[in-house]
Amino acid sequence: MWAGRFAKALDSKADDFNSSIRFDCKMYKQDIKGSIAHAEMLAAQGILDEADCEQIVGGLCGILEDLETGALDFDMSCEDIHMFVEAELTRRIGDAGKRLHTARSRNDQVAVDVRMYLRDEAEEITALLKQLIADIVDKAEENRAVIVPGYTHLQRAQPITFGHHLMAYAMMLLRDVGRLRDAAARMNFSPLGSCALAGTTYPTNRRLAAARLGFDGITRNSIDGVSDRDFCIEFLSAFSLIMMHLSRLSEEIILWSSWEFRFVELDDSFTTGSSIMPQKKNSDMAELVRGKTGRVYGDLVTLLTLMKGLPLAYNKDMQEDKEALFDAIETVKMCLDIFAPMIRTMRVKADNMYRAAQEGFINATDLADYLTRKGMPFRSAYKITGQIVAECIEKNCVLDDLPIEEYRKYTELFERDLYGEISLETCVGKRISEGGTSVESVEAQIDFVRKELMA
Repeated sequence: MWAGRFAKALDSKADDFNSSIRFDCKMYKQDIKGSIAHAEMLAAQGILDEADCEQIVGGLCGILEDLETGALDFDMSCEDIHMFVEAELTRRIGDAGKRLHTARSRNDQVAVDVRMYLRDEAEEITALLKQLIADIVDKAEENRAVIVPGYTHLQRAQPITFGHHLMAYAMMLLRDVGRLRDAAARMNFSPLGSCALAGTTYPTNRRLAAARLGFDGITRNSIDGVSDRDFCIEFLSAFSLIMMHLSRLSEEIILWSSWEFRFVELDDSFTTGSSIMPQKKNSDMAELVRGKTGRVYGDLVTLLTLMKGLPLAYNKDMQEDKEALFDAIETVKMCLDIFAPMIRTMRVKADNMYRAAQEGFINATDLADYLTRKGMPFRSAYKITGQIVAECIEKNCVLDDLPIEEYRKYTELFERDLYGEISLETCVGKRISEGGTSVESVEAQIDFVRKELMA
């Protein structure tokens, strides 16, 4: 490719070290589509004659078809996917193939390929995210009235519904969908035509090529066009947040599946056993998702570190962006693909949840609120309730079982209606504030998310 300048061939080890086709071959579709749009733009501008354009487009379509059907294999002796396509095109159509690279560089070529590839993959990830959200919402609707302890500091805090708990994750993942959408909108500008860094002397029409490739416009500065990888980092940040959310839910599923909780049971098809302990049923899929989260974080840090000290414009360091990006994409897709059916088939043990909610004095706040509604200052009610909880712990009973006579030793404000006020059903049902845990509120949350998914 650069034989005119160099008197010696590249050392074989250096050639292998320099080559990227083993991983950037993933972008063959985008590279060919970008080349077709470039050739058609050159012809429209009179830079390339129509006959050569027809040969080039026909040859590129043939290469794409042969790669798709397996009739053509990648030549791993080529440096990258761009040179493989160009070399194969020239082999098929002759000198016309050598004219394709007029008014462009591999610098803007790879920049447009990565944007198109990431755009396509982001659409797939968004679809997987939406499917997972839909499955979580369905599970939340099934359990919108199932009472479970809510936790802070991993200590039982207040009664909530399991549907309410699940909808928290639906909200997180819905924000992830928005982040992908926003990142895609910022990325969807074509760098093609920026050439190596300074543009070209040819009378090109960058906007024509951009429109044919589905971009909203062009990058406004040719140096930035070839050296920007903000969009990769932004997507990797979004992917990292997706994995963080999946990891948090994985951690809860792992806890819920344990014998200590027994809140849920994962389907046999999403668990594994032990090679030595026949009783084991391990939540390995959730554990793997939790583990793979660190891998995606590492991919993000790789790109941040890669870009932090690079002078303008393109540098060969930037070849290292693709393996991290591709790895994160594949990891996120794999985790989402396994998570949705795992949630769908998960069995909820409502009775165990309710029994756990009966313990731990999680209706203590409602007892304090009972006194507050009768005129007692909240801090005084808080103190009395704490003293009653201490008495119940000493007597090994719960608030619901303490006789009214014992309550009235603390204040005459207590009446027999307190038992109805501190029942778990009442505690959950009267939390009517928007976004709260009442069944009506959870149903409103479900309705909101489903409308967002449809939109």
